[in-house]
Amino acid sequence: MPFLPLKIGDLTAKFPVIQGGMGVGISMSRLASAVAERGGIGVIAGAMIGMKEPDVATNPVDANVRALREEILKAKKMTDGIIGVNIMVALTTFSQMVRTAIENRTDIIFSGAGLPTDMPRHLLELCEDKKEEFKTKLVPIVSSARAATILVKKWLSRFDYLPDAFVVEGPRAGGHLGFKLTEIQNPAFALEKLLPEVVEAVKPFEDQKGRAVPVIAAGGVYTGADIKQFFDLGAAGVQMGTRFVATYECDADARFKQSYLTAREEDVTIISSPVGMPGRALYNQFIESVRDGLKKPFKCIFHCVGTCQQEKTPYCIAQALINAMKGNLERGFAFCGANVFRVNEIISVRELMDSLQREFDEAVASLSHGMQSVLQSVKN
Repeated sequence: MPFLPLKIGDLTAKFPVIQGGMGVGISMSRLASAVAERGGIGVIAGAMIGMKEPDVATNPVDANVRALREEILKAKKMTDGIIGVNIMVALTTFSQMVRTAIENRTDIIFSGAGLPTDMPRHLLELCEDKKEEFKTKLVPIVSSARAATILVKKWLSRFDYLPDAFVVEGPRAGGHLGFKLTEIQNPAFALEKLLPEVVEAVKPFEDQKGRAVPVIAAGGVYTGADIKQFFDLGAAGVQMGTRFVATYECDADARFKQSYLTAREEDVTIISSPVGMPGRALYNQFIESVRDGLKKPFKCIFHCVGTCQQEKTPYCIAQALINAMKGNLERGFAFCGANVFRVNEIISVRELMDSLQREFDEAVASLSHGMQSVLQSVKN
């Protein structure tokens, strides 16, 4: 059976899979447009997107805004599908990046790494200032029903704006995590528990405003069977990151992708990121040297994340992730999801999405067969 489409306002994705926004430079216009062209939602990561601009160190705001605009326009030239942008709240350029994404007709902005309490203001101001209707959908990324409730109440009271959807991201996700170290392995914070809680939390607001707020499951979604499981728990769609890194279209260097292919389960580790959050990454010599105290505080040139304490942190995470994206893993490290050790080949986006559909169909058929067996045994 085909997937049910994912509807976010007046947008409809035939394939209910969002390709997660992966910085720095892992998901850019090439990967995002390939996913969108296949009927999913492709996402460009805004974090340090201006890393290749010549003035990124001297004029980081303009460099990142300029690069974001160019990547959005490039993606839109390559597909008529749905293109989103992921913009972290923690970015010092957050406001400028949000406005740039809206002005350039990005379909959706996904925003986490903090609560985007002020995001609707930029959309409403642009609609008023330019006397035109911008239709960008605003989708917060949360890690609890409490966070979703707080955000909805703030948006409604300040802007009379209901989030267009929510992504609820569990602790098995890659990169920076919205959990304390003690919560990451705690079953009470598993996505299977968080998702139904968020779905239930938004229902009163859906009734109040008379429109749906789809909830998307993220963090550890790997197979079509996983998609079926989260649909059964109330998800309207899923977000996946790690699987899309292992595609030909992914914007990362081949050596970055190779690190996924050779990853073992014991290589997956949790780091304490300079931005003040835990993060999931592949253990390597760089991370070992940090833990051994061999890295020293540095002079910041990018000023990309407001929560980064450069005088205390032993390395620049922006530079480490740039190095990794370019394949220089001896001078950085690869963020990854908890299932990275299951990756064993590089395939096309088309092949990946076709396989997810097959696996989903098999899960549905297996369930149907199981139900038929139960009914038959009852009859007998």
